[in-house]
Amino acid sequence: MSTSGSARRRHLPTSPFKPPPPAPPAKEFALQDRVTHDKYGLGRVVEVEPGHAVLVDFGTQRVRLLLPYPKLFKL
Repeated sequence: MSTSGSARRRHLPTSPFKPPPPAPPAKEFALQDRVTHDKYGLGRVVEVEPGHAVLVDFGTQRVRLLLPYPKLFKL
């Protein structure tokens, strides 16, 4: 029986180990933000689904990126 990879273990106060670091805050993007992506290059945000995804126009294609927006950075 295996557990899912996304399940986090609870830290006990009596544990001799340090607690895991908190999750980084989710990136926030707004319409018309200029962004860069490691694979697709420079683009502009054309649609935002808060807490779910962003649609980015990279010139040659439009790509829908899901949270946590890997490799997507605001310029």
